[in-house]
Parts: sequence; C-alpha cells; structure tokens
Amino acid sequence: MELLGIGSRIKHGTYGQGIICKIGVEFLSISFFEGGLREILRTDSDIEVVEAIEPENNMISFDEVEDVLYRLLTKHSDTSEVVEIGDRWRGGLLVLEPKDENVQVKEIPIDTFFHKIVMVRDRLRVLEQNINSHKSLEEDEKIHLQQYITRAYGSLTTFNVLFKHKKDHFVGSGKG
Repeated sequence: MELLGIGSRIKHGTYGQGIICKIGVEFLSISFFEGGLREILRTDSDIEVVEAIEPENNMISFDEVEDVLYRLLTKHSDTSEVVEIGDRWRGGLLVLEPKDENVQVKEIPIDTFFHKIVMVRDRLRVLEQNINSHKSLEEDEKIHLQQYITRAYGSLTTFNVLFKHKKDHFVGSGKG
C-alpha cells in the first residue's frame, strides 16, 4: 500500500468509505461514514485508496523512534547489558579474615560481590556520560573530571579476574 497521510479517503470491503484519522505502526484508525471509528491493519487487503493525502514530511519511522528511545534509556538509566561472572567463580565464596582474632570473619557470596562491582562500573559509565553531555561544563573541565573516572577504572582492574568476558573488563589509562 502506498504511504497515506491523515485525511486520506479510503474504501473498505466490509466497512465502506472512510477517512484515515490516525496512523500507527501497525494499524490505521479510520472513521467510516457508516461504521464508526475502527482500527484496521495497515496491510489489510480490503483497503482501496479513493483519495490519497501525502503524509507530512516531519513523520519519522518506528525504527527511528526506537533508536532514539534506546539511546535515551541507555544514557539516563542504571541498567545495562548483562555481564557474566567467570564460570570458575560462580557460586564461590569471598572470605574476609581479619588479622584481629576478636573480629568475626565475613563471608560474602562471590556472585553478590561481583554484582556490586558491576553496579559500580555501570554508575561510573553513567557519570561519564553525564559529564560528557553536560551543557555547562567547559571542555577542559570535562577532561579534568574524565581523568578521575579513568583512574577509578584503573583502580578497579584488580577485579577483572571475576569477569567471564574480556570485553567487560575495567580499563584504566594504561602506560604510554
């Protein structure tokens, strides 16, 4: 079917003549002269175009809306991709044994500890994105703050041993 804009006149095999009132991704809302307002699949083969009105130029595709929404959610949320713990650590136990015998040993499931490390990494990424997109900060201020984040990543490289995939590792500034 050709691209139709709001106000296009159509004829439907079952409902008769109508005018397109709303255009959705999958459905057209059509006000039929004798059948009232109905949602019809855009791909319905019973639709015959009587008079086409061109869609407005400012319309965007569903894919474009989806891309924008994904970028916004990624930028402004604490959620991220699933990061897996290395198989050899799964179900393990982190034991913190103090030198002072009067202090109790602390046991933490490694999976819980790993989850907290990943949350720190994700929040550093969000902080990094917020700094880079901040409208009031000058470029030299952004670079200065970015250096602290890079150093934090570097301090956390010790925990890279817990990650299943190298792509998830913390990366500091490195040498050279």
